[in-house]
Formats: sequence, structure tokens, C-alpha cells
Amino acid sequence: MHMMAQRRTAWRHLALLLAIAPAFAMPAAAQEKTLRVAMTAADIPRTNGQPDQGFEGNRFTGIPMFDSLTQWDLSSADKPSVLIPGLATEWAVDANDKTKWIFKLRQGVKFHDGSDFKADAVVWNVEKVLKKEAPQFAPDQIGVTVSRMPTLVSAKKVDDYTVELTTKEPDSFLPINLTNLFMASPAHWQKKFDALASVADPAERAKQAWTQFAADASGTGPFKMAKFTPRERLEYAKNATYWDAKRVPKVDRVVLLPMPEASARTAALLSNQVDWIEAPAPDALDQIKSKGFVVYANAQPHVWPWQFSFAEGSPWLDKRVRHAANLCVNRDELKQLLGGLMEVPKGTVPPGHPWWGNPSFDIKYDLASAKKLMSEAGFSASKPLKVKILTSASGSGQMQPIPMNEFMQQALKECYFDVELDVIEWNALFTNWREGAKDPKSRGAHATNVSFAAMDPFFAMVRFVSTKTFPPVSNNWGYFGNAEIDQLVADARTSFDGAARDAALAKLHARIVEEAPFLWIAHDVGPRAMSPKVKGVVQPKSWFIDIALMSME
Repeated sequence: MHMMAQRRTAWRHLALLLAIAPAFAMPAAAQEKTLRVAMTAADIPRTNGQPDQGFEGNRFTGIPMFDSLTQWDLSSADKPSVLIPGLATEWAVDANDKTKWIFKLRQGVKFHDGSDFKADAVVWNVEKVLKKEAPQFAPDQIGVTVSRMPTLVSAKKVDDYTVELTTKEPDSFLPINLTNLFMASPAHWQKKFDALASVADPAERAKQAWTQFAADASGTGPFKMAKFTPRERLEYAKNATYWDAKRVPKVDRVVLLPMPEASARTAALLSNQVDWIEAPAPDALDQIKSKGFVVYANAQPHVWPWQFSFAEGSPWLDKRVRHAANLCVNRDELKQLLGGLMEVPKGTVPPGHPWWGNPSFDIKYDLASAKKLMSEAGFSASKPLKVKILTSASGSGQMQPIPMNEFMQQALKECYFDVELDVIEWNALFTNWREGAKDPKSRGAHATNVSFAAMDPFFAMVRFVSTKTFPPVSNNWGYFGNAEIDQLVADARTSFDGAARDAALAKLHARIVEEAPFLWIAHDVGPRAMSPKVKGVVQPKSWFIDIALMSME
């Protein structure tokens, strides 16, 4: 989609917003306390238990409506989010067989449909994405699940409140990865499936059952689905009997609205049609604050990069070119453009982080060195290097992708790069992240601009650099990797002692920065703007945020 078309789309979204404003301006009942949220996604993330739309899906249809065995602590704005018990109360790897894990389950938890959460439900939810013979097998849920936990192979019930999970190789990252496997109600799904007895083909019957489940979902989370209009809105009601007393919601209702254009979101907030917007337009920040709205931001483990292709013929195969691109960008200037709402990166994690590792390549703004490297590689102002970049106009964690990429286009021109931007729909971009640079849907691009979470070893590093995570296994879109990196990954993955694992990850991070499979451009701070009526907001150092903690005046 061309830039002009993107801007026309923005005005269409704004016009639609103003037309439908009365439909969501009023709460369902006058006495209810309703929180209205404008997301950056162009559609409601999937509601079947495994959200799409990147981590915005986890934020808005995963964590509120469902729970996972392990989850992130989102209760503090001051310290990094850490892994805490969720539907599992404790877990441990088998001392004699590091491919086996025992998880003890929380007792007394019920799904929204009233059925019990027990070990059978965990096995069922693992098999929905791993076991093709399972009646509930859901091929469309694999991409957003299996690529995030690629070593998990099976689950087995030990007793009603104990399960054994098996990985294909020792993997100390598994408990972290399980934050992405949300527990849907097997009993609720089964009712949908049983009612479709007239559908002869089992796979088609399962698919239709999942479609019906998505329209009438049942998890164990602090919010229950109340009303769902595809592509328009999703409404939650509070789950007053939620198992965690600290997270029983303080609002009665939540309304989620897809609004991919920053200008439309900002207009909706300023006209009091919503109470909360993700990623406000940077040029409207002063106006937003002057009207009494509150802007929340916090440094978070989030990378906004270009991820390079290492496929045959890619211009990024030359390390001099990769280093030159990283040295050619004045990130302080970009930060100014974004109203200060970004952090300047030195790698995937910052100096001082346990995984930093002190790489020998220093990511900074050094125009002279960048030009020298490009000259050595055979390029000049009269002979620029043509590169094509895939990006989106919106999406989870994508910050302000069009103005940011236009800034990059101009910045890199100084260093003899001729950058072509190819703007596609966010979910298509996100899906292509797992299809890879060699796939026709990459449209001949030499890099992809998908922002990513850096809160755990697999998400931050392993999935982008291991030869075991080439597409379609996970997100090594560019097919980067070698034996040395693979060994460093193995060293980290098989370290079950925290200090030893950090040391192994520091070596891995240093080598990644030195090899530069990315152009590191920004770390996000997760800006969102809210009405002053919204209280109890904790903006954690995380991609996620806990709606259950919030109240409305």
C-alpha cells in the first residue's frame, strides 16, 4: 500500500470513528463503570485462546480473558517483570532427565462456563496445537503458539493437579515460553463440537467448533466475554469470582476497539469517545497533556529493528554494509521526532544488563565510519545500494512505523543506501515473519521491520539466530546462523543455573551485536494516553499491562 493510500485510510478510519461514536460512547448500563480502549490493531485479536495481532493480542484478548501456567508479574512500574505462578503453582525440571518437567496446578479454578480447570485441560490445550490426531487440533493456532515454544512435544496427566511436560531437548527456557499458551475451556469447546454432528469431516467440524468458541469464548481470566462484533468491538464483563483476589476487576466492563491510525485514536481520546489509546500520535502529545490526559511510558524490553535477510543475493551478506547501516542513524534525532518516547539502543539488551556481554562493535551515530565502510564495500552517492524493507502502517509494538521508516529512508541516504519501503497490513507482516525472507509473500524484501519482545532469552535472541529456528519453525526470517552461534545457544539453553545461563547469554548477545543481523533502531517505552478518570494504572517494564488493576472514577 502506498503512503497516500495509507493517509486516505487514516481519514476513513476517523470518519468511521465519528460516525459510530454514539455506539460506544455510552456504557451498556448507566451505573456500570466502563473502560473503553482504542488498540493499534486493525482487527480484534483472535478470541479462541491463542491471539494473533502480535503481543497486542496477548495484551488485550489473551491475558484479560485467559490464563497461562506461568505468567508475568505486571504489578510494578519500577522493576523488570519477572515470571510468577499462574495456573501452575510450582514447577521443576526432572533431576535425571532434563527433557521432563513437572507442573503442580492451582486447585479450585473454574472456567467461565463453570467447568473445572484440572490436568486434563492442560493436556487438551497442549494437544490443540501439537497433536494432529486430536479432535480439537487447531492448525490456525499453531503459528502464534508453537513458534514461541518450539521444543515442547507433549503433555501427560500425572494426577488431577499434576502434569508432566516433555521437550525434545533440554530447554531451561520452557517455563518462560509457557506464558504464551493460554488455557481455553475443553468442556465449552466440546459442547460446540457436539452440536455440529451434521458436519461429517472431523477437521471441518473442529474448525467450525473453534469459530463458534471464538464468538462465545471461555477461559479462566479476570474478564469474561460479554459481546463480540468481529472487526468492530469486543466487550468484557468482570469475572467477580476470579481465583486471584488481587486481580478481581475493579471496572464492570471493558470495550476494545481496533483503531490502527494514530490520528484517529488521538481524535477519539481528545473527544472523550475512548478512555485509553495505545501509541498516541507524537505531534499531539502536548495537546493531549494540555487537555488533562495522562501519558504513561516506561522503558521496556522491546526492540524496533530492521531484521536483515541472509538469503542468496541479499545486500546484507556483507558485514561492512550491516555495520555501516547501524552507524548511519542519528537515533537521538529520531527520539526527538517521537517526542522523547523511545530509548536509544546499543544492542538487543542495554549495557549493564546480565546478558550484555560487552560486544566489540559499538552501535552509535558515526557518519564518517559508516561512509568509509560503504565505500570499501563498493558504494557511493553515484552508485547507491538499493534495499527494500517490509513494514506496516500500525500494529502491536510497531510504534509509529511510517514516520519512523521515512526517517530511516532519509538517514540512510547519507550513507549511499537507496531505501524502498513496502507497506503491508500488520497481520500479513507478522505472519510473514515466520514464512521467511525466501517466501514469495516477502515480495523480494531484504529486511523486515517487525518489533519484538526481549524479555526472555528465546524471544530476545534465540529465535532470530539459531539454525533450528529457520522458517517456518520460528522467527529467523532472514536465515541467519552458523555453528558458533548454535553452540552458544545450546550452552545457554542447557544451563539450568541462573548465573551460568546469564554468562552464556552474555556471550551470545555480544556475538549477535558483533555480527549485526539487525539494524537496531529503537527500544519502545510503550506510550499510552488515558483519561484522568482511569485510576490504578501500573505501566510495567513490559509489553503487557494488567487491566484488572485499573478502576474508573
